[in-house]
Amino acid sequence: MPPHGAPEPGDDRFKPLRGPEVPNGDQGFTIVLVTGVRGEGQETRSFDVQFANVCGIVGYLGSRDGRQIVIDGLRRLEYRGYDSAGVAGTAVVADGELYTRKKAGKIANLAAAIEADPLPESGTAIGHTRWATHGAPTDANSHPHVAGRIAIVHNGIIENHAALGEELDVEFASETDSEVAVHLLSREVAAGADLVSAMRAVVTRLEGAFTLVAVDAADPDRIVAARRNSPLVVGIGDGEYFLASDVAAFIEHTRDAVELGQDQIVELTRDGVVVTNFDGTPADTRGFHVDWDLSAAQKQGYDWFMRKEIFEQPRAVADTLLGRTNELGEIVLDEIRISPEELRSINKIVIVACGTAFYAGLVAKYAIEHWTRIPCEVELASEFRYRDPIIDPTTLVVTISQSGETADTLMAIRHAREQHAKVVAICNTNGATIPRESDAVIYTHAGPEIGVASTKGFTTQLIACYLLGLYLAQVRGTKYADEIGGVLEELERMPEELQKLLDAQENVLNLAAELKDEPSILFLGRHVGYPVALEGALKLKELAYIHAEGFAAGELKHGPIALISEGLPMFVVVPPHSRDQLRDKVISNIAEVRARGARTIVLAEANDADARAHADHFIELPRVSTLLQPLPAIVPLQLFACEVATLRGHDVDQPRNLAKSVTVE
Repeated sequence: MPPHGAPEPGDDRFKPLRGPEVPNGDQGFTIVLVTGVRGEGQETRSFDVQFANVCGIVGYLGSRDGRQIVIDGLRRLEYRGYDSAGVAGTAVVADGELYTRKKAGKIANLAAAIEADPLPESGTAIGHTRWATHGAPTDANSHPHVAGRIAIVHNGIIENHAALGEELDVEFASETDSEVAVHLLSREVAAGADLVSAMRAVVTRLEGAFTLVAVDAADPDRIVAARRNSPLVVGIGDGEYFLASDVAAFIEHTRDAVELGQDQIVELTRDGVVVTNFDGTPADTRGFHVDWDLSAAQKQGYDWFMRKEIFEQPRAVADTLLGRTNELGEIVLDEIRISPEELRSINKIVIVACGTAFYAGLVAKYAIEHWTRIPCEVELASEFRYRDPIIDPTTLVVTISQSGETADTLMAIRHAREQHAKVVAICNTNGATIPRESDAVIYTHAGPEIGVASTKGFTTQLIACYLLGLYLAQVRGTKYADEIGGVLEELERMPEELQKLLDAQENVLNLAAELKDEPSILFLGRHVGYPVALEGALKLKELAYIHAEGFAAGELKHGPIALISEGLPMFVVVPPHSRDQLRDKVISNIAEVRARGARTIVLAEANDADARAHADHFIELPRVSTLLQPLPAIVPLQLFACEVATLRGHDVDQPRNLAKSVTVE
């Protein structure tokens, strides 16, 4: 039996299995290889390989052919970011000099070049994919950047690159901030420093965010990397070692990894891994084991990773709920380094997040305030530290980030900690920076989310927010144990309810076919339905490039109702019968927009006859508590956006201009 949502034989809706080809983008990656015996005809070669849009860093040092390992790793990092033009290139060190050759265009162009001029096998390789920040996606701006015998790849932004560049008496070959770093490294090495010492001297001068990985043509059995405000993890294999922006890059080869902390340098050699702080002192590191396998990062018959991830939500929700209570029925969380006394002293909660995670935070506000009676604010991470927020030691800051590396959110955490606030992180990535820098963490056990547009990330973040709210209510005594138990029991039934919605997807797919050519679609909701409307609109904007807006339904009459024209599609999330007054208000809102010609797509409980009577198209939702309704309500909107984008011929997994983990602020 194929998985739910996977293609059935003869079902053309889900073809092609790999999705449509995308235009040339900043889709390239570069492999740098160091071959030969140290000091004896050593040779460094690099080549960029272009395939569907990617972003990330991969490195390998071992006895196998590093070229293919790095290529395969970068393929699994293609969700991390990409741009609009492909870059491919080759760099070769021979007779003490480094030569570069680069090609723009599709992978076929580079593949032909490599076939005509094969590269040698090497046990030392680094690779890079680019999401452009400084300089257009061109040949010259692609990585690696080379100076003398040094080649580097870089993720992030070096904010003081212009000032550093002024002191270098060199002619720059690119428009990038990254090139400054390679010239600084080359200068240090030329003055007699080894690569580790050179890296230490350079990174202390860099400002901003960076993962910087370097190889030296004169030292082919060594890779040196440094990180600040940008992700990097080390994989530990059997006599071989890996570097990557994400463990997905090397999960095929090892599940054992080491976290790299802030301002740390890692040196890979044949003898092992050495991690030091920027000041040269030994660094404290922590190993961890990745508990998901390679199959979780593969499509398994679905046309898109996103569609697969939509259908994985019942399991992801169940996994996130697993093991959350002790033998007494009390809620326990993952890593809580905040005492109950401290939690009882909290008088304000501030939730900080970006994008989809921000909308999860808006839902959390309703639930946490209702269950705990603690005032709760929800802030965009990109705005938080710039508006001089009022926080102190009695403030609990809750950050939500799927990747755990979102730069805006990370900076917000650091600002909060400077004000002595306690920080709880909600995150899906073990070993990421945000949970490491927080006082507590609740992991969402969703597995890897490859599609750029978040789906199971959102629903598992909701689960984590609910758990946090119930935990705080438990610690502070604002809810009785049986009340908390009742909510938990309802949450435990949610995977079954989500599966029923997914099994009934045909209704939504048919609607998508009807509306795929609409130029504009609106989404309405009240209470927790309002963030659902915002997230539904975001999904459509991200994937289908259709103008879509989410509104609080009661605000329509304060201006937005002017947008309504004859036939304009409008999704409306109707609250459950348990909140009749709220529900009645929303039904009145539906009547208001229908009177002005809107085409209404109503999401409501199956037995809600009033809502059905006001619907041009009706989508049935299960009967759940009001605060929990976002969990089922978002699923049809995810399916709709995915299908509309598919029918419009877009690359669903890699929408234009976006990146999965935005590690620049």
